[in-house]
Amino acid sequence: MIVLAVTAVLTSGCIGKMYTISQKHRVYTLEQVDFHFLADRYVNKVGTSVATVEGIYSVSSVITKKNRQMLSGQEKEKVKAREENYSKVIILRDNRNPERDYIEISLDKPNLPSFSIIGEFKELSESSLLIYKHYEPRGKEVSNYTFSYDRAKDILEGVRTENVNNSVITYKLTYVKLEPTGKAVNY
Repeated sequence: MIVLAVTAVLTSGCIGKMYTISQKHRVYTLEQVDFHFLADRYVNKVGTSVATVEGIYSVSSVITKKNRQMLSGQEKEKVKAREENYSKVIILRDNRNPERDYIEISLDKPNLPSFSIIGEFKELSESSLLIYKHYEPRGKEVSNYTFSYDRAKDILEGVRTENVNNSVITYKLTYVKLEPTGKAVNY
């Protein structure tokens, strides 16, 4: 009986895997597009996302730790971690939720059936400042950052600080806009 159950489970797993493989190699008669293609088309529409926060960004981060020396009293700052261009995200306007103005979706994993919202931005009345909530995977915690947007350079810079023991840890995120670039794109 146990052997029969194990055989059934293994067979169903193999059939599921074969179905997935056959779907990847399926020949379609119509042209197919994925989310990345649609996102790129959306942000590159004429005049919609230029000079706004909306766009496709490359994300970099720097984590620094600052503390005072016990005997000398001098402040010492050390870079704990630095990651350049570690992620690619899209920021889209969200008119459906009054609690946020923009949503952030990761573009790191292609060909997913759905994409998770990993963050949200709220603009502060007619300024270049935004409040950002970053959601950790599996609902572990929410990190809040204060961002500024430089329209001339198309860069978002965010900062969050934590006091741990006698140290101040600063998390800095830099988003460099990749798309739209301000020039028309022909498809």
